[in-house]
Amino acid sequence: MKRTTLIALAALSALSFSAQAETLEISGGTTPWADKIEPKLAEFKAAGIEIKFNGVGTGRGTLALIEGKVPMATVGDTLEDSVGAAKKAAKQEGREVTVPGNLVFTKIGTDEQVVIVHKSNTVTTLTKAQLKDIGTGKITNWKDVGGPDLPIKVVVTEPSLAPGQFFKKTMMDGVDYVQGATEVRSPKEVITWVSRTPSGFGAAADVHMKQNPGDAKVIKAPVIMRPMGLITIGQPTGAAKKVADMLVQK
Repeated sequence: MKRTTLIALAALSALSFSAQAETLEISGGTTPWADKIEPKLAEFKAAGIEIKFNGVGTGRGTLALIEGKVPMATVGDTLEDSVGAAKKAAKQEGREVTVPGNLVFTKIGTDEQVVIVHKSNTVTTLTKAQLKDIGTGKITNWKDVGGPDLPIKVVVTEPSLAPGQFFKKTMMDGVDYVQGATEVRSPKEVITWVSRTPSGFGAAADVHMKQNPGDAKVIKAPVIMRPMGLITIGQPTGAAKKVADMLVQK
């Protein structure tokens, strides 16, 4: 009798949690998700929040927010540049977007971008000037910076994703990438490409490199720190506010 009662109580408790739990849909950058949100999923669940995440990148995540598809976006750049990435994403899909005037950015941390090459590359350090010259195509062979006689293959995230655009802004003074640079659709793909390409070069999120570096390695370069945040239309409310409050840096 007691066993039956305990089972019934456990089932009732589970049903009660299910009824009270809120589901929060978030779209956006995978780096804020992997570094700040995913490690706290158990805490959110304990607080009655189930999170559904769509890792489409900063631009497309912000676009989904603007279009009312999700109540929150994760981004790896400033509010202004995240909106710019959303406009690029919309343009790629052949449409315009009207940006609300009440977008709110909540900072939840920073992400260090690291410069990566294939592990067989003998280059161990690059200056900002060298990074710019490689990114823009002024330097095209690794031998020109003390490495092997191999043509440099620049790998970068496509324009609606924050990592490549932030590197371009901070290390390349906003100058366009070299023509023929390989554009990939996620930050992790930068690591995958460089890992498989002895002549590869790219910038990757430190959190992703720590998770799975493959055959890529980090070399010494200027510190590259970008903001990570949440964007909402207006101040976050409901489950979005709970998540923001649990993540915000005091």
